Amino acid sequence: MSERIRSKKASLPQDWHPADIKAALEKAGWSLRRLSAHHGYSQGLLKVALARPYPNAERMIAAALGVEPETIWPSRYDERRPLRGVGGAPTHKTGRKTKDKGTTDQESCNGNHGEAA
Repeated sequence: MSERIRSKKASLPQDWHPADIKAALEKAGWSLRRLSAHHGYSQGLLKVALARPYPNAERMIAAALGVEPETIWPSRYDERRPLRGVGGAPTHKTGRKTKDKGTTDQESCNGNHGEAA
């Protein structure tokens, strides 16, 4: 039985190591600080995505490397993995309820603000 569990764990893709992400950015002519500044953010913003989910930062880093965020952080997008966080907090693929008017993040980005489409 332990072999079966071990084989399931081995089949799940691993996230890139933060040092590998930084090295790939360097090869592409970027640093986390320069990429943040290029997009108009504070110099330390993109560093956050190396440690925890931050969808906007993940997309900026992935775009600079010419790959999808799912390639760099498969654990953050793989639906086979259990949800992390307090009470199984939703991943960033799902719409979370915001505090104002019960709209989801997706609706507020699209300008729908809870109105029917």
